[in-house]
Order: sequence, then structure tokens, then C-alpha cells
Amino acid sequence: MAKFEKRLEAFKLRKRGWSLRSIAKELDVAKATVSEWCKNLKLTPKQKEHLLRNAIRAGSKGRLIGAEMNKRKKQECIDFYKKSGKKEIGRLSKRDLLIAGSALYWGEGSKKSKLAFVNSDPDTIKFMFRWFQKSMLVKKEDFMPRIFINDIHRSRIKKVLKFWSSFLNLPVSQFGNPVFLKRNPKKVYENYDNYYGVLALGVRKSVKLKYRILGLIDAIKNQKQVSV
Repeated sequence: MAKFEKRLEAFKLRKRGWSLRSIAKELDVAKATVSEWCKNLKLTPKQKEHLLRNAIRAGSKGRLIGAEMNKRKKQECIDFYKKSGKKEIGRLSKRDLLIAGSALYWGEGSKKSKLAFVNSDPDTIKFMFRWFQKSMLVKKEDFMPRIFINDIHRSRIKKVLKFWSSFLNLPVSQFGNPVFLKRNPKKVYENYDNYYGVLALGVRKSVKLKYRILGLIDAIKNQKQVSV
């Protein structure tokens, strides 16, 4: 196609709402060339509206493609560091488990009242359930779990109890009475049917155990900084 013909074609495509970049790609010329050809082209209000719609559509498509690329990059990054973390941490030794659980209790455990590790994340609860048994030598029958949940979940409490009972493999009879919080939520959350409240993982006759854990926390807290 001759240059003059390309210029005429550029006019037609521009009037049909094509972007300068798309025209340049279609005609295999520089975008600056197309811009120069079309700079004095008079478009009708309808043509301008059509051009704007196409630009918005192209922009939306571009944003969707960009969002998908970012999502994929994010997932690749997460997968890489999961694999890296698994390799770096390796298998926890008895001492590693002791320190990890003590640090978690430091952050999420009760220090001033009765001994209890409090959290809503099942994986964290499961880790500490294992820690109490392996590192603190707590017997399964000595656990006293208790659920704290908003009053709007009262009708679901049997389902919630069943979830934690099955998850920890403990009988429902071993759980304390649920505590219903009387706060009115400002919005209804999408995970209403899959929310299981906050679990306080307590232990019977745990005064000395609590002091032992506080001693471990104090030892971690007062560690001398290792020079790098």
C-alpha cells in the first residue's frame, strides 16, 4: 500500500473510532506519522463519542490484562517464597518447636488471667494444640477450649462447636459454654456461614504451666542481640 493510500486508510479508521496506536499497528507505520496525518481531521460529535467508547473499552481490557498479569506475578512470588521458606526452615527440632510456640503465646496468649491461647485461625490453633501436647506435655483430656463469637451466630453455635470439636478431635462435652458477644456488626460479612469465632485454648489446673510459659517468654524477651 502506497503512503497516500495508507493516509486515506488512516482517515477512515480514525473516523471509525480507532486509536492512533491501533492505526499505526494496522498500517505498519509510526504512531507519530499517524498523529501527523490525522491532526487536522475534523470528527463529528458522534465519531468523537465512538472514539471515546473505544478508548474506554481498550483501557478496560488493558486494565484487566494488567490485573491478571499482576495476579499471576503475585502468585508466582508467593509460591517461590513458600518453597524457599520450607527449605530455609526445614524440619522443626524439639527446641525449635518450644521457641516457636512460646513466641506465639507471647503474642496471642493470656498473660495476666487464666492460661489460654486465643486465636480465630484454625491453623494457628492447631499448631498450638500440638505445641501444648509435645512441648508442655498437656494431655488431651486436660484441654478446656471455649468459643467466643458474636451473638448473630447464636443459631449456628451447634455447627461452630461441631467444627472445633472435629478439628481438634475433642468431644463437645470438653468445651466450656460459648461466650456470645453483644456487639452489633456494622455490616454482614460474606463469610457468615463459614465463620467459627475465636477459640480460647485453655488447660485445666494450669497455674504452674502458665508460670513456666511466662518464664520461657521472659527468656526470649531478654535474649542478648546477636551481632550480624
